[in-house]
Amino acid sequence: MAANIDAVATQFVEFYYKTFDSDRTQLTSLYRDGSMLTFEGAQIAGATSITDKLVNLPFQKVLHKVTTKDAQPSSSSVASLLVSVTGLLVVDDSPNPLQFSQIFHLMPEGGSYYVFNDIFRLNYA
Repeated sequence: MAANIDAVATQFVEFYYKTFDSDRTQLTSLYRDGSMLTFEGAQIAGATSITDKLVNLPFQKVLHKVTTKDAQPSSSSVASLLVSVTGLLVVDDSPNPLQFSQIFHLMPEGGSYYVFNDIFRLNYA
């Protein structure tokens, strides 16, 4: 089961950040009305509100560089998983990338997964 979880997490993380970095408006399909994003301490609920928040972040260009990715099952009764990501965020071609951490709680739905919970933090030294 661990190999399957790691494969799902890897595929999700690659898709999420590729989509985020190229067209944030396309992230809506990864969330549901019951989803919640905690972004730098602010809680946002629902797919539309979450996407609005991400689309309106104060930068034009962004590139996520994933450093670590860890995943584990989050329930004994549902094939859900927790994915923890750390990495670097290059914003508007800045020479000084920002460190970030993000945790996703993925829930199964129709042979795929959606983001039930998403917690994002910049990590300041």
